[in-house]
Amino acid sequence: MYKQTKPSIKQIILISGIILVAFNLRPAITSVGPLIGIIRDDLGLANWNAGLITSLPLLAFATMSPLAPKLGNKLGNEKTILAGLLLLFLGIIIRSMAFTPTIYIGTTLVGLGVAICNVLLPGLIKEKFPNNIGLMTAVYTTSMSIFAATASGLSVPLASGLGLGWQKSLISWAILAGIGIMVWLILIKSTTIRIEKNFYEPSAKRLLKSPLAWQVTIFMGFQSFLFYVTISWLPEILHHSGFTISTGGWLLSYMQFVSLPATFLTPILAGRLKNQQIIIYVVGILALIGYTGLLLGGPLALMMVWITLIGFALGSSISLALALLGLRSSNARQAAELSGMAQSFGYLLASVGPIVIGLIYDFTGNWSISIITILVVSLFMIFFGLGASRDKYVLEKP
Repeated sequence: MYKQTKPSIKQIILISGIILVAFNLRPAITSVGPLIGIIRDDLGLANWNAGLITSLPLLAFATMSPLAPKLGNKLGNEKTILAGLLLLFLGIIIRSMAFTPTIYIGTTLVGLGVAICNVLLPGLIKEKFPNNIGLMTAVYTTSMSIFAATASGLSVPLASGLGLGWQKSLISWAILAGIGIMVWLILIKSTTIRIEKNFYEPSAKRLLKSPLAWQVTIFMGFQSFLFYVTISWLPEILHHSGFTISTGGWLLSYMQFVSLPATFLTPILAGRLKNQQIIIYVVGILALIGYTGLLLGGPLALMMVWITLIGFALGSSISLALALLGLRSSNARQAAELSGMAQSFGYLLASVGPIVIGLIYDFTGNWSISIITILVVSLFMIFFGLGASRDKYVLEKP
């Protein structure tokens, strides 16, 4: 572990590495949403097939998340995160080929790479920055959200404005992954990676019997359901309401940029509160009002109000969910195992979102029932979030 009393170049490289990993956690996924209609039409896909492009990473998250802590314990978190970045880079390259099989194969690899980094970062922060979990979570979730928003906003201009097409628009994010790989190579070469050999009783099986662990997990699932449904289908919903697909893409980008203050401040506030239930109430109210407004529609100015509220809710809920992984666990390894459980079962739940919402639209021909479904999911998120935000540890004895 790096000594906090003696700042060094190693700490600077580590923090830089964490931020660069965060930069790579969302662009390969959020860049697809604004282009999903173009990809669908180019490859002749149905809406539910197109939704699968966004759901496949979540299924990969669910598959890889329980395995990532074991890989981290065996190889060391740093080397395992580097492997995740390599998988992400390879997946972006393969996905950019204009064939249906390569779209799905590359997307799956993207999901596997992101899953490894997703799972190990909370445990790494718990280990390296035990007294600054809220601040470091705020830093990396905000970094993640900045590039998630940037990717959504640039996708259509890169594809159509610059004439690159959807393939080159998507492959451009391999550059960011490549930079991350180089920094983590430097980090590993400049640091002696120590794999802990001390006795530790694995808690993964016991977590399955913890009601609080399940509440954290299901809260993670429902907030992720809302996020991935929104980034997948918001441009299409807005297009159906009379806006251009390009405007829809920029509004999706705006939603993510406007969420940044909530993304940054929420985990810091959460770390200072004994329980985080007040945050859950605020997030829930904003989500319910925002999605109801999206259902009702309106002119651009009014739609921006609804999208702003949705952005606040999604930004706050994702950073709170990630902060809870450290706040509800008693040590770094337990945080990684809780992260694996929450992101495995949680993203499995979230993975059905883009498919189901697209399927409902296929059957009904309008977005009203889909948005009502989103509102119901918001209520479930509030319910489980209130349980997850109690001031307890997941394996705390009664």
